[in-house]
Amino acid sequence: MKITFLDGSVKEFNKGTSAYEIASSISSSLAKKSVCAKVNDIMWDLKRPIEEDSTLQLITKDDKEAFAVLNHSCSHLLASAVKKLYPDACFGVGPAIEEGFYYDINPGEGVKITEEDFGRIEKEMKHIASQDIDFIRFEVTKEEALELFKNDKYKVEIISELPKEEVITCYEHAGFRDLCRGPHVSSTKWLRFCKVLAISGAYWRGDSKNEQLQRIYGTCFFTEEDLNKHLEDLKEREARDHRKLGRELELFMLSEYGPGFPFWLPKGMILRKQLEDYWYRIHTREGYQFIQTPIMLNKELWEKSGHWANYRENMYTSEIDKHVFAIKPMNCPGGMLVYKNSLHSYKDFPLKVGELGLVHRHEASGALNGLFRVRNFTQDDAHIFMRPDQIVEEVGKLIKLFEEVYSVFNLSYHIELSTRPEDKYIGTIETWDIAEKALADACRSVNREFKINPGDGAFYGPKLDFKLRDSMNRIWQCGTIQLDMNLPERFDLTYIDENGEKQRPVMLHRALFGSLERFIGVIIEHFGGAFPTWLAPVQVKLIPVNNEHHLKFVKELKNMLFLEDIRCEIDDRDEKLGYKIREAQTKKIPYQLVCGDEEVNNNLLTYRKYGSSETKTVTINEFVKMIKNEIKTLGR
Repeated sequence: MKITFLDGSVKEFNKGTSAYEIASSISSSLAKKSVCAKVNDIMWDLKRPIEEDSTLQLITKDDKEAFAVLNHSCSHLLASAVKKLYPDACFGVGPAIEEGFYYDINPGEGVKITEEDFGRIEKEMKHIASQDIDFIRFEVTKEEALELFKNDKYKVEIISELPKEEVITCYEHAGFRDLCRGPHVSSTKWLRFCKVLAISGAYWRGDSKNEQLQRIYGTCFFTEEDLNKHLEDLKEREARDHRKLGRELELFMLSEYGPGFPFWLPKGMILRKQLEDYWYRIHTREGYQFIQTPIMLNKELWEKSGHWANYRENMYTSEIDKHVFAIKPMNCPGGMLVYKNSLHSYKDFPLKVGELGLVHRHEASGALNGLFRVRNFTQDDAHIFMRPDQIVEEVGKLIKLFEEVYSVFNLSYHIELSTRPEDKYIGTIETWDIAEKALADACRSVNREFKINPGDGAFYGPKLDFKLRDSMNRIWQCGTIQLDMNLPERFDLTYIDENGEKQRPVMLHRALFGSLERFIGVIIEHFGGAFPTWLAPVQVKLIPVNNEHHLKFVKELKNMLFLEDIRCEIDDRDEKLGYKIREAQTKKIPYQLVCGDEEVNNNLLTYRKYGSSETKTVTINEFVKMIKNEIKTLGR
């Protein structure tokens, strides 16, 4: 058989030769580094025979795909260790995720795994890993698979849904068998540097009507050094937890009287207001108009929009004058009514309408997580109405706007184009193809790369998702641009074209922050609470050395800074000077100004920036000019 390599070269090998054997024929070092392969662009076990002419790409541990293969293999290692320690355990699914893996497990009737059990589970995992046991791939029929997994009800449920004629792939190591498409690392020796990290509840198949399993999270790396670095990163993330910093910096609070409904404290309101002001300012520049729609609307509207049929279980309802009303889970239907309130011409397009709208969604209590998953939040929505020929240009402009905004927060990103779902979608495939091509062309028009996320589009249209990467290397889904082929039809939206004929507009949904609450949670952790000066709730802490001699000067200084739109606080408590300075540092205030005899007598300011032990003395005018320039440069 002929094997074609990435560089275009072709070599002949005997049928049944494995990728490992081919790698070994090239060099022993390449074989040692190879984790798996791609055969005709299909992920392939390194030692699985190749039976026909094929293209071959060897995946080494330096390639991105290798980390996912390593961690999915380690999910099997975890499961095998759990099965040995908990013989009655049954297993759901165990995929690789962004930074590791998880496995959903029922450890047995009346049995519960806790964090105290992590040590012995991990010990057993490392014992199996040290034995250098091969992962063996084998195929079975549906009937054989049902017999093989008859004692695991979750596997039986999965198998039962497969077509009768389908060949089912399984993997075995250390006497443990699992359903899996693969591929895996060649043996357990690759999995020595692993760690069990956390445990939570997870409904079987993500459905709250099903029983709850235990989801065990872990991670695995190719080297001990990389594992230790990741564990250090996790400690840093824990220190930056937005719930912890939210309390310490007095930004927001949560209460048992309103699970999932955050309370904004005074300093948090300042932070939030800065974000809102920035949002309005940049959108005004871009030609957006702003609206506000009611928080509660009649059930008939939600039936018309399709939310009642598709989203009813997540909506809060009430009765008014014997009619059912629902609190809005999305701003869009109200935006459609605003559009229909007046006639529109093609000359009006693109029509850009923005709304910072408060929405409510009933999330499962177990899913609530600080500001990341709440039950009420402010979505920074905008709906853009346009002609079909304007899609590429307008989406291109949006991509540039998103990039500008994220750069202000030092957040990098990549774009994913989510395409038509396999089953639940509206419209024709031809229309979807046109819409997907338009989004792809828009990315290319502004020279932005994107990757395809097949089948993950909304039921009403394809979308561009912006995946942000923070300072701790985590990925967040925030911004989105969605082409909607549903609401303009449902609400009979029209405009008058250049020939005086009624036409259906194209509509984009777009959210830049995603929601203010979640975005604030992200940037709290991204900055570790040390916000850039323009965003900080308190920009300057004024500390008199002696209240009796210096407080009057400090109060006059505060009034002066207030007139320059600089946010400051005075610490006039009867505490030691060093304590006040340290606390200002703990509160992560950008500038601390200590005012003593020299400052009062010479009309000077001595300041120290957060994170620095160095102090500088300048005139008042020099300080005001410096901080205002910094604010303008970083955020305004």
